[in-house]
Amino acid sequence: MINLKNKRILVTGGAGFLGKHLVAKLKERGCRDIFIPFIEDYDLVDMKAVKRLYADAKPDIVIHLAAIVGGIGANRENPGKFFYDNLMMGVQMMEVGRQVGIEKFVALGSICAYPKFTPVPFKEENLWNGYPEETNAPYGLAKKMLLVQSQAYRQQYGFSSIFLLPVNLYGPGDNFEPNSSHVIPALIKKCCDAVKNNEKKIVVWGTGKPTREFLYVEDAAGAIILATEKYNKSNPVNIGAGFEITVKDLVKLIVKLTGFKGKIIWDKSKPDGQPRRCLSTSKAKKEFGFKTKTSFEDGLRKTIEWYEGN
Repeated sequence: MINLKNKRILVTGGAGFLGKHLVAKLKERGCRDIFIPFIEDYDLVDMKAVKRLYADAKPDIVIHLAAIVGGIGANRENPGKFFYDNLMMGVQMMEVGRQVGIEKFVALGSICAYPKFTPVPFKEENLWNGYPEETNAPYGLAKKMLLVQSQAYRQQYGFSSIFLLPVNLYGPGDNFEPNSSHVIPALIKKCCDAVKNNEKKIVVWGTGKPTREFLYVEDAAGAIILATEKYNKSNPVNIGAGFEITVKDLVKLIVKLTGFKGKIIWDKSKPDGQPRRCLSTSKAKKEFGFKTKTSFEDGLRKTIEWYEGN
């Protein structure tokens, strides 16, 4: 068990959606020495900037959240960038961490790393049994390489690093930008804007048949902190809520909570993405005692309230 209170903690992506919630929770834990690099000051794709960051932050622990992310559309338009930038950021951050002898490196993967047709619920041991869903494979595989690196570095150098696989996150402060947002913020924005502008219909991508699992961002931040404190093995660990909901039912729920009364048009020319997504969460519970605290409907309500207020 690591006591984080007296550690210097570097959180890449600490100014992002998950990062802000994680930093707030670390401060609640009594952590005072937290370094948050901004993209304008440190381009983590550039090795010189990564070395400068380590020299400036002098961390004991690195929690690597920084990533270039987006929904299906953004992944389809930028597969090369999503692969290269995410790969280089992670690989270089871990390598320099090893060189300077940090105490622990926490790498965040992605549910996109799982094979397209993984038996549900996704178990960590199924991670290598096939190729990821094509639309986000470059991103998923770039993140998955951090697991390979983490295991190789532990084997060769005794380097302490862990690899966590969070499911899709949502919550206050999410990205509501139409071109790059994920499904929940995209739907909330569509419904709230339609209500405000008195529009009679909204268009939703795909067929509504796929299932997804969502984790409230504050719960995810709590899981990462627990793992940082208590988990020290190379095997990957899922971080999820352990339930699945069809996109169709998700739309119905958001429509209900936002008060949208109009028509839903399904644009079936658009891709559905992975057919089903739901994680097995038993390992996180067993290894570091994590389980979710926020019910899905409560989490959605808080997210809608945040969007309407901002």
